[in-house]
Amino acid sequence: MERKGRRLVLFPLPLQGHVNPMLELANILYYKGFSISIIHTSLNSPNPSKHSHFTFHAINEGLSVSKTSVIDGGFLSLLNTKCVEPFKECLARLLSDVSEEPIACLISDCLFYFTRATAESFKLPRFVLRTSSATSFHVLAAFPILRERGYLPIQDSQKEEPVVEFPPLRVKDLPALPAIDTSVDPTAFYQQVYSLVNETKASSGLICNTFEDLEQSALTTLGLDFPIPIFPIGPFHKTILASSSSSSSSSSSSLLNEDQTCISWLATQPHKSVIYVSFGSIAELNETEFLEVAWGLANSNQPFLWVVRPGLVHGSEWLEPLPHGFLENLNGRGKIVKWAPQLQVLVHPSTGAFWTHSGWNSTLESICEGVPMICTPRLVDQMVNARYVSHVWKVGLQLENGLERAEIEKTIRKLMVEKESEEIKYRASKLKEKANLCLKQDGSSYKALDSLVSHILSLESFSFQAQRP
Repeated sequence: MERKGRRLVLFPLPLQGHVNPMLELANILYYKGFSISIIHTSLNSPNPSKHSHFTFHAINEGLSVSKTSVIDGGFLSLLNTKCVEPFKECLARLLSDVSEEPIACLISDCLFYFTRATAESFKLPRFVLRTSSATSFHVLAAFPILRERGYLPIQDSQKEEPVVEFPPLRVKDLPALPAIDTSVDPTAFYQQVYSLVNETKASSGLICNTFEDLEQSALTTLGLDFPIPIFPIGPFHKTILASSSSSSSSSSSSLLNEDQTCISWLATQPHKSVIYVSFGSIAELNETEFLEVAWGLANSNQPFLWVVRPGLVHGSEWLEPLPHGFLENLNGRGKIVKWAPQLQVLVHPSTGAFWTHSGWNSTLESICEGVPMICTPRLVDQMVNARYVSHVWKVGLQLENGLERAEIEKTIRKLMVEKESEEIKYRASKLKEKANLCLKQDGSSYKALDSLVSHILSLESFSFQAQRP
């Protein structure tokens, strides 16, 4: 690696689905020759020992898990308020440290929209990372038009109607927060969307964890609407391998402990027979939904690996709602873990399908391994992702009408063993090929990464001395 003599400061949002891609991006840019400093909150802080080639700087934003137990618009507003001063103080210290390499730019999570003002106060170029799909961001950017045309706020009577500006989306597929309290005015959520879109437009560039062959239409439209360069350099976890010339992936950045016993269990199962089930790090199920999932998996007669995160079932610690002897009666056909090394699971030859909440990281990882999906989206961008999986890329099926055991069993068997699944599996294998090709020399993500590096270095017209407070 030719070292650039420049340091990059990265600032991830403290949620698993945001920390992972930011640290993956950090690894990519490290292998491109930059030194990396990570500013992070005390809430959900990453483990520095897993990334010894970075320097980590914690800020005390004063948030506890209890204050952020519900991920909603209030959570995002709280983060963007509480982090302002401690982040500014930390960045000032880093900029004034003459013993370190000069800082070339800040790369902030898109949802930290307050960072624009801070970066500008130090005359520091600021890039933003969008951790979700380009398509969902395209939809968010169109919220003013969608509100004007009556699609938002979403009304029950309109849910099945098509959004003609974004085929094949329906009104119920538009990004939204969970309806925890229907009395809450959605205006605050819309204002946050406007803020993150406008603050992104005012940045030095937008970095996306996607690739052109997957989201060409959305990337093209964003390129026309946004007065900044856009760098689709994903899939990040694959780009790391291409950048590092390594045969193994970087250290896991999971905030939860991964249960490796599931890998040895997978090795005992037939080829492409296992359905892997994980609803991510945020989603919750009620007890009725949880039991419907359990019986749907059991009745499908397919082996399954099920991630039941502590706290997944509202009001339960872990597996208390399961009937006595549920797993034992499956005679080894099912395994439940608290958290899984997902990339290892998806690449395993025994894994035949992925039942997912349709978060972008999970969706992209599944696409990269050619694993067909069953989609159960829960909030914000996940509905867009699920609709694209089932109706645009056509590499999976969506459970449309809640969680009911007979429908779950039918959908699993349809995707895993029935003849009509062959076309889905074929399309998944072709999309996997495209994901690999974009990283090759002269591939779209390969070239976008080179452009990103060049653009960061071109911004050195900013006086580094002027940045120092």
